Amino acid sequence: MDGPDSEDPKQSTADMTVFVQNLLQQMQSRFQQMSESIVSKIDEMGSRIEDLEQSINDLRAEMGAEGSHSPLKKV
Repeated sequence: MDGPDSEDPKQSTADMTVFVQNLLQQMQSRFQQMSESIVSKIDEMGSRIEDLEQSINDLRAEMGAEGSHSPLKKV
């Protein structure tokens, strides 16, 4: 029986190879999307931290300015 049955293992192997290649491509695509999303979130967090630091510095400067203009003590 060297008919179509003799090619089934070869076809099955080729099909499995194509399936695995497609699966790996999908995984790579999803990994790339996740990586881009993570980098974007990190950039956004960095920007928020910079804004927060600036707000803290502004508040410190404001408090320092208010402290220097405090009323004089009466002696």
